[in-house]
Amino acid sequence: MTTRPDKGHPLIRRLDPRDVDRVFEIEQLAYPFPWTRGIFVDCLRVGYACFGLQIGKDLAGYSIANWAAGEAHLLNLCIHPDWQRRGYGSLMLEYMINHVARNNCEAIFLEVRASNPRAASLYTNRGFKVIGHRPGYYKAGDKREDATVMRLALDPHNS
Repeated sequence: MTTRPDKGHPLIRRLDPRDVDRVFEIEQLAYPFPWTRGIFVDCLRVGYACFGLQIGKDLAGYSIANWAAGEAHLLNLCIHPDWQRRGYGSLMLEYMINHVARNNCEAIFLEVRASNPRAASLYTNRGFKVIGHRPGYYKAGDKREDATVMRLALDPHNS
């Protein structure tokens, strides 16, 4: 019997500054309008909940959230395109939901691009409800794109 993890078994771990280059690379591959490298550096610097999905030696995805006053905000959840459609987005989402619930959050909010129905479906399937829209929320080249605002109620005493 061995205690070493299977090379194909996913592990979720805290991100650290050494991961920023890989996280930024994944972000650029996955999104037409990615976050800047500096945003990831700042998220780590200020102590947001930053987690990575490690599969063997490959950092395959990440999620970032913050919270205050009993409410969490999922800021980013991304899986490398080569690792998508294998359930890893759901795994990262569930991990983050559990993490913020353990920190006494009563709800988690997020915005999703109107042009990203796969992500919206991931959140809807987990129980997030649409609570609003933010016109022109996202940059989209020379234009702006609307965001759908979603919320999931949590029971922080049941985690």
